[in-house]
Amino acid sequence: MAHQRQKPRYKALAVSIALSLVILFAGIAFTELDLGSSITGLLFPMGRLMFFISVGLAAGRIIEASGWTKYLAFFAAPLFRFGRLGSHCSAAFTTAFFSGAAANAMLLGFYKEEKISRRQLYLSNLVNQLPAYFLHLPTTFFIVLPLTGKAGIFYFLLTFTATLVRTAGFLIYGHFVLSPGQEGAGDAAKGDAAKDDKKVSRGAGRGVLKDLAHQLPARIINIALFVLPIYVFVFVLNRFGMFRVANEFISRYIVTSFMPVESLSVVVLSFAAEFTSGFAAAGALMEAGVLSIKQTVLALVIGNIIAFPIRALRHQLPRYMGIFSPKMGLQILLLGQGFRVISLILVAGIFYLVANDSCTIYLWGI
Repeated sequence: MAHQRQKPRYKALAVSIALSLVILFAGIAFTELDLGSSITGLLFPMGRLMFFISVGLAAGRIIEASGWTKYLAFFAAPLFRFGRLGSHCSAAFTTAFFSGAAANAMLLGFYKEEKISRRQLYLSNLVNQLPAYFLHLPTTFFIVLPLTGKAGIFYFLLTFTATLVRTAGFLIYGHFVLSPGQEGAGDAAKGDAAKDDKKVSRGAGRGVLKDLAHQLPARIINIALFVLPIYVFVFVLNRFGMFRVANEFISRYIVTSFMPVESLSVVVLSFAAEFTSGFAAAGALMEAGVLSIKQTVLALVIGNIIAFPIRALRHQLPRYMGIFSPKMGLQILLLGQGFRVISLILVAGIFYLVANDSCTIYLWGI
């Protein structure tokens, strides 16, 4: 069945903006936040997020209308055929190598148009953790490796292995759970979807631009309803120091339970300070002989396990709730972080069992 045209909710947007301003001014009143830092730390990142969401929504519609889906889906087609996720999810997977927000916006568009099911949307978002890993790899790799050396190499091997394990698990799950050849949402009639595709193809060009002009503003506004207040609220919470307190509390509990006392500063810095600080401290402790290579690798992985979910709530929660909806966005985020933690614990546990202090793997003799 054809998707219904959404109407812009201008009154709701006005309420959302008013609520966002109330939260922001409350933050200014009760914290050291000022208008200057609000512009640099809030408005620019939020504007960039909305830009990529808009690009993703527009790209998804243009790609679908112009028939480019099959070309974007070509590279990952075998994997997505095995996982029974379809060409639309495969196209979003390719897009995720360039922008996660754009890929999620594409998935939302395909779901609204009943090109993919709800289950396909969830699974595709989880599989997109693999391109997200590569998207951030150039930045992290050339920072971490000079600071931690061999320990950094093993750290990346473990995190990459965990990503591959998750991706394989999601595709296997899709292979056995999704029905063969499933392309639409649930039991939606494929015939109607095919007719819609033919109409869109014939109306490519002028028809696509007209379609975007009618639908894109409404979708952007309806997404902004949730993005604005949630983003501002998380930003103010961060200024209150809530995430720093949570990081330090969790780090103390986990370190005293699983890691040697010497590693405490490594993990705490991974939480409370900037991303680079934890790796710098780990490298310094390892060079000083306080930590072995194996202890450094495990400390970094544990710091990753604990710190990243909190960073995800701080940075990804607004965009996930805004793009998908508060309920669906929270579900997807929690699922993604839960599977991520489980896979990291699994590979770190195996590494702990087969590696000695100098990270010589007994099993393979590396």
